[in-house]
Amino acid sequence: MFTGIVTAIGTVQSAEQLGDLRVRIECPYDPADMAIGASIACSGACMTVVDRGGEKGNSWFAVDVSGESVSKTARAMWDAGGKLNLETALKLGDELGGHIVTGHVDAVGEVEDVAETAGSHTVKIRAPRELAAYIAPKGSITVDGVSLTVNEVTDNDDGSCTFALNIIPHTWEVTTLGRLAPDSQVNLEIDVLARYLKRMESLRNQA
Repeated sequence: MFTGIVTAIGTVQSAEQLGDLRVRIECPYDPADMAIGASIACSGACMTVVDRGGEKGNSWFAVDVSGESVSKTARAMWDAGGKLNLETALKLGDELGGHIVTGHVDAVGEVEDVAETAGSHTVKIRAPRELAAYIAPKGSITVDGVSLTVNEVTDNDDGSCTFALNIIPHTWEVTTLGRLAPDSQVNLEIDVLARYLKRMESLRNQA
């Protein structure tokens, strides 16, 4: 489990096809704290550490990314040179600064517009129709591993929806969100509470 609070930015050093895609990611974490088998969220996708090395401030870890994971995440995010939002798994007693995040990407969204407003940035993202019912104003959503609050939602004729976010300067600067531009793809994870509420609603309607 994660909270959607990014603790570092990683850089993809290499990606090699070894059955699954073996991706090596440069990061500032202490390798002593990255146990083999531990989970690290990479721009919202939970990955398992299979190797690590270096020293604190200049370390790396490796993950095996399945073909399924590659197909369900934003295009080119695993390419060498790519930047990733990183978060280590939540420990018992840690502060829950964002919201409960599972690290499972539900769908890929597309950035429609980015505009600066009084130092902050308004970002509009189109989510596919299968996620539209789970996104609501003032609700939580995870975008590339970052816990954010939805400001407004517009339903589109094709069943998809476009939601707007206000991203403060700090978040813009310390995450990869500052690189967003129209047509960028982003990993989306809906709020786990919305998932269960939708399921309860569907069962009630069947009764």
